[in-house]
Amino acid sequence: MDFKQRSTTDIAKALLGVRVIYQDEHQTYSGYIVETEAYLGIKDRAAHGYGGKRTPKVTSLYQTGGTIYAHVMHTHLLINFVTRDVGVPEGVLIRAIEPEDGIEAMKINRGKSGFEVTNGPGKWTKAFNIPRSIDGATLNQCRLSIDIKHRKYPKSIIESGRIGIPNKGEWTNKPLRYTVKGNPYVSRMKKSDFQNPDDTWK
Repeated sequence: MDFKQRSTTDIAKALLGVRVIYQDEHQTYSGYIVETEAYLGIKDRAAHGYGGKRTPKVTSLYQTGGTIYAHVMHTHLLINFVTRDVGVPEGVLIRAIEPEDGIEAMKINRGKSGFEVTNGPGKWTKAFNIPRSIDGATLNQCRLSIDIKHRKYPKSIIESGRIGIPNKGEWTNKPLRYTVKGNPYVSRMKKSDFQNPDDTWK
């Protein structure tokens, strides 16, 4: 996956269906990305790099494409993939995963079962047992990797407004959230829109 030459929005769409793998001391976890959000850096009022703001917590966001930017929000660990060159604080938030390997361990980690295990940005990171210390590491050079060969391809992608972005002017409703249409692991999806997960891929 080229995390430097393409636009952040293109990468956010291209990541749908990519396989994510995390290996802890005891277990391999994997699944397929079904929901992403693009954050467009300095100009994006909802982005952590808005206005070029730099604090120790956002250091990773300013690193080269393919760096993992992990931050905590409301006690939940959220993981973003940095998408541009050094100094350009853009990234893609990985919001939801269709699980594959390690589902029984995921249920234990989450204390939940079914779609609830991985249908949110803080849910899947807890299910995968990912620590905050992964912040600043490089994808595929640490315990977290992506597999773009053994991946799936969405039948249809929906573009919509991001979630939890109030009071950011035009950036509140910009269609920068991308989801695999009908996949029940997408966060906050109406049950009436659920499809069989297998039917949402080509």
